[in-house]
Amino acid sequence: MRSSPLVLGVLASGRGSNLQAILDAIDAGRCPARVAVVVSDRKDAPALERARQAGTRAVHLDPRAYPDRPAFDGAIATILDGVGVELVCLAGYMRVLSAELVRRYRSRILNVHPALLPAFRGLDAQRQALQHGVKVAGATVHFVDEGVDTGPIVLQAAVPVLDDDTEATLAARILAEEHRLYPEAIRLYAEGRLEVAGRRVSVRAGA
Repeated sequence: MRSSPLVLGVLASGRGSNLQAILDAIDAGRCPARVAVVVSDRKDAPALERARQAGTRAVHLDPRAYPDRPAFDGAIATILDGVGVELVCLAGYMRVLSAELVRRYRSRILNVHPALLPAFRGLDAQRQALQHGVKVAGATVHFVDEGVDTGPIVLQAAVPVLDDDTEATLAARILAEEHRLYPEAIRLYAEGRLEVAGRRVSVRAGA
């Protein structure tokens, strides 16, 4: 068992509802971690204000101030390493990570996606699900690799698609599962219970 909380760094671009779910789970004692820093590529991202309200360091980095994506991601890495981040969590982060950043934190970056991967990768997953007429959608927490939503799957939850669903109603039900799954995946990582072998992630039994 860990003697200290897992140190998290969160990358976010938007409202930060998954960040809030992580913060709430930590406060409730359900997740043995602490958020050391929240970094956003958008100055007005509500996620930054959520971080400030929680007493967490909030940093805006403007991508336009860097010559390319690796340089921008290098600046992010400097911030993460500076506070001793052990696990990076993407929470509505709308930029594709450079291969350099992925390699630097191999098997130490988590993301949550509003679909049952490998179906409906990328943007507008809920819209894709409705357009394809699927009967079941869901949420996936996965490790990040060099692809887009292609990394090893940690946890998933199914959400039924109703006949009268809109993109907004389906997204809301999926989001509730995201808020449940993400802190759980972080907890399992903090407890050292996740084993990655190729594309498969096994969850060891708890003590």
